Amino acid sequence: MMIAGVDEVGLGCLAGPIISAAVILGDFKGKVIFKDSKKTSERNRHLQYNLIKQNCYYSIGVATPHEIDELNVLNASHLAMKRALKNLPVLPKKILIDGSHVPEGIQNADSVIKGDSLIQEISAASVFAKVFRDSLMKIYSEKYKFYSFQNNKGYPTPEHKNAISRYGLSEIHRKSFKI
Repeated sequence: MMIAGVDEVGLGCLAGPIISAAVILGDFKGKVIFKDSKKTSERNRHLQYNLIKQNCYYSIGVATPHEIDELNVLNASHLAMKRALKNLPVLPKKILIDGSHVPEGIQNADSVIKGDSLIQEISAASVFAKVFRDSLMKIYSEKYKFYSFQNNKGYPTPEHKNAISRYGLSEIHRKSFKI
């Protein structure tokens, strides 16, 4: 059965987009054991990301910092999930989403609390989204050098907060977030 796992990253960040990934393992299921991206080393995440790219159906959905400010973080994360599912090259029979509820308008889906630790498809989506977003934040760090995005990935570290105090918000910071 074609099952898509969906997870997102970047909800608690001060800068950058929310990234959602949808992954269908298909025949690749069971050939690699995926874990929640937060419980996997950076090296293993990159290895798994490349395995997903080579062997699975996958897609990314993005909610921009502007959309996060306009919609709020929850609605923006739902938008990113819908975009990821819409971008899949094949239609899954079932969708499993990490979290406590299914966003409105997504059919044939169930939510799974702690799904990124329990369901292989969601774990794979967790890894894929994290590697994609971390890579994007490294690219942003070249343009916005003062904020150390290559290290903090947009999360509210003391170093990041100090840079905001000193240099103000960049174009990719979320203006609606209290700092």
